[in-house]
Amino acid sequence: MSLIGKEVQPFQATAFHQGEFVDVSEENFKGQWSVVCFYPADFSFVCPTELEDLQNQYAELKNLGTEVYSVSTDTHFVHKAWHEASDAINKIEYTMIGDPSQQISRNFEVLREDAGLADRGTFIIDPDGVIQAVEINADGIGRDASTLINKIKAAQYVRENPDEVCPAKWEEDGETLKPSLDLVGKI
Repeated sequence: MSLIGKEVQPFQATAFHQGEFVDVSEENFKGQWSVVCFYPADFSFVCPTELEDLQNQYAELKNLGTEVYSVSTDTHFVHKAWHEASDAINKIEYTMIGDPSQQISRNFEVLREDAGLADRGTFIIDPDGVIQAVEINADGIGRDASTLINKIKAAQYVRENPDEVCPAKWEEDGETLKPSLDLVGKI
């Protein structure tokens, strides 16, 4: 069953954000665009490369009115320790959510029950708290955060122009399509 078009389910968690512990819930995903990036574990191998890459795109994502959250089944205490121990993670400005209860990972259907770890899942959530895009990678395949920029721009465009759709490789100011009977079989 797909999570596309579904509202984020309720949760309560503690996160590490800019040197402090903060409370986070599904309400944080409302009123703005959000990217939620699940990863297996702190102090691992592929994960720091992904989270650093996400930080490298953070300013551009913020310019698009998008907030970023990372989530693993580690605690907020472990996120703080990793932030202090790793040069790559020390750069992170976005919120790192702890999910030791695994509730958030279950809600987003990325929990590997046998391991107690989250898959590499990326979710784009609209200002209503509704999931608009999902990408899930196998454990050994790192993600490229730069691909989020055009996906978010496309999601924002479609939200503002509900009678249009963005074709493959669409870029801002590129041509869109207006689905209609006249367009069937013409593409």
